[in-house]
Amino acid sequence: MTAVLEQLPAEPSDHPPIVLIHGAANSASVWTYWQPALASAGFASYAVNLRGHGPEEDEGLSNTSMHDYADDVRSCIEQLDSKPVVMGWSMGGLVAMMLAAAGEAAACIGLAPSTPTRGLDASVHVRQGEFGPEEYGITGRDPGDQPAMPDLDIEERQIALASLARESRRARDERKAGIVIESLPCPFLIVTGSDDHQWPASAYDRLWLDAAYREIEGASHWGLVLSRRALAEMVPLVTGWVREHTPAVS
Repeated sequence: MTAVLEQLPAEPSDHPPIVLIHGAANSASVWTYWQPALASAGFASYAVNLRGHGPEEDEGLSNTSMHDYADDVRSCIEQLDSKPVVMGWSMGGLVAMMLAAAGEAAACIGLAPSTPTRGLDASVHVRQGEFGPEEYGITGRDPGDQPAMPDLDIEERQIALASLARESRRARDERKAGIVIESLPCPFLIVTGSDDHQWPASAYDRLWLDAAYREIEGASHWGLVLSRRALAEMVPLVTGWVREHTPAVS
């Protein structure tokens, strides 16, 4: 069963809940700072550990697909009383788009999300297997030596390193071959970091989906989820956007 980390606001809320989807080769603990901040703003949140990720997830990943990941999040959504906002980081942003495209979200937010396509690239060979975070530039576990996390302090880097997990080769190849999304039937926000060299704002110049865009000055790719400095700006931005673009729930 997919593990879900739940965080509720102190008082009952009429805002839609927010389902949080981590990126490739990590886990739900990347939302360690986001969840209490959302609760303080009056939003319930549910951080999903995709199958094979997280401390209690030991399922093999060699044949896990992007649609399997979407099903993991869907199992969480089906337990909620109202349509949530789906918010994903990196690969998780593309999973969020997949669910939003299927009409399962009140709104969709991508933090430097992996991009969809309008067609499949048949030349890409989709393989089975697993790999680790070294393919994303994390080759050691010393929090003082993490060039991919320049804007994180030591405590934030320790959380990032503790979040790391194995990843599905098949799911990564499927993203290279193309996850087809023609349109989204709900409001869509993309947030990028000015110091993100993996998914900068320019990566979305040719995106055909109707989206609002915001950029966080000084945030790296990891900073979008774990920099408390960046979150001080991002949480009001995201919650204000959600309030403006989604109806209240009873």
